[in-house]
Amino acid sequence: MMDTKDRLFILERSYSGDDGAEFYCRDCIEVDGLLAMFPEHAAKLEVIRVPWPRPRTAIVDAIGEENQNLPALVFAEGGFGNDQDALLAALNERHGFPRRSS
Repeated sequence: MMDTKDRLFILERSYSGDDGAEFYCRDCIEVDGLLAMFPEHAAKLEVIRVPWPRPRTAIVDAIGEENQNLPALVFAEGGFGNDQDALLAALNERHGFPRRSS
């Protein structure tokens, strides 16, 4: 059965390193900001929050072990984008999010 919505896989908010320092993913934060600022467009997506440790089972199951880089947009009809520029372009073209300024 084909999915009816594109699925956006994004890392959970942050993680703590071995030294106790807290880290976040800058690409995920950018996409998370878009979701928060444009909820009418975000509603068109299935957003899946993924834990930081690898293997990231949800994304491995969706697009393979070699494609665990996040965020990733998995298209309902097949295929995906997990390069930030391509992902942002797809969010604009497929879901109406504004384009990022240069």
